[in-house]
Amino acid sequence: MTLLVFIGSLLGAMAIGVPVAFSLMFCGVILMWYMGMFNAQIIAQNMIAGADTFTLLAIPFFILAGELMNAGGLSRRIIDFAIACVGHIRGGLGIVAIVAALIMASISGSAAADTAALAAILIPMMAKAGYNVPRSAGLIAAGGIIAPVIPPSMAFIVFGVAANVSITQLFMAGIVPGLMMGIALVITWLIVVRKDKVEALPRASRRERLQATGRALWALGMPVIILGGIKAGVVTPTEAAVIAAAYALFVGLFIYRELSFKTLPHVILQAAKTTSVIMFLVCAALVSAWLITAANIPSEIAGLIQPLIDRPTLLMFVIMILVLIVGTALDLTPTILILTPVLMPVIKQAGIDPVYFGVLFIMNNCIGLLTPPVGVVLNVVSGVGRVPLGKVTVGVWPFLLAQTLVLMILVLFPDLVIVPARWLH
Repeated sequence: MTLLVFIGSLLGAMAIGVPVAFSLMFCGVILMWYMGMFNAQIIAQNMIAGADTFTLLAIPFFILAGELMNAGGLSRRIIDFAIACVGHIRGGLGIVAIVAALIMASISGSAAADTAALAAILIPMMAKAGYNVPRSAGLIAAGGIIAPVIPPSMAFIVFGVAANVSITQLFMAGIVPGLMMGIALVITWLIVVRKDKVEALPRASRRERLQATGRALWALGMPVIILGGIKAGVVTPTEAAVIAAAYALFVGLFIYRELSFKTLPHVILQAAKTTSVIMFLVCAALVSAWLITAANIPSEIAGLIQPLIDRPTLLMFVIMILVLIVGTALDLTPTILILTPVLMPVIKQAGIDPVYFGVLFIMNNCIGLLTPPVGVVLNVVSGVGRVPLGKVTVGVWPFLLAQTLVLMILVLFPDLVIVPARWLH
């Protein structure tokens, strides 16, 4: 009954248009009332405690780094570098989008920011070269969702805090799955683009490639500093976020000089707005997480799926299907914050590696960013690229299926995540 009260109050509030953060607080209040322990101080104390975490400082700094990267010209130089390397291949602009998405993912960790930067530059170029525009927009959207999987990832930070799992281990475990997502997109793109009559870009000369590399060198150095520092144990993910923001600020102001002190307040304001939304969600969710534990809801969930506890692969399939369904209706962060405290006790009871589960859980949530009716990344591509949302939704399907196939492969073969993660860590 407690589980029904939790789900009913949460879904009911969201169904009438209450924002997710307030819906989480509302279902917490309903749970307290149902259990006869209503106390307004519990809400305030848990919200304050939820925000008062050193690890969560990484979120505003990575968001700021992403905004500075786009405003300071780092994103454009990464795309120019990718064009110089692979733009001449048939269907090359699609491969450029994927390569640029992988590089940018290792800098900002924000699906929306990376997708916006790629769509603004590449969609007009692809349209001019004769590419199918809805399919191109779908590819860019599918490339954008790699950002939360490849470190540094804000989604891993949120999950790590909610699940009490090492964020450094999550970062290292996300590298191989993220690359697999990129490879799957390349293969799918080369298959679907075969029949299109597209105009390939001229092959860049060796000198032009060297010049493009030289211009992008400062941008390409950013992921090396971030991931190298974390891997070497020199910095924590939170400290790496501060370094990333400072590095992007320095390069944008003094190296590329596309960022000015006049535009800096606007960039900081945008980062602050995004941070406030995410942090309020985190605070509200931790109120619900505390009450979920107090109401013993994980035990109720475990009882429902008890027959699957001894069959971890089948359990993972069932959970992935559940998360995929939820992801069609909720954004990335709310899904993580709502489901993590419910699912983690079950995962531990089944003996599934929490880091492995975390990577697949985040991948699944990212796929949800491509699925209507919410489809946040689809909306970003539609708005920035000026492509009708319905056409983008049709164009993304081949790539959505490819990403889902990668997820299913990782469910069947956990060592593809676990073994490289141990080696990299």
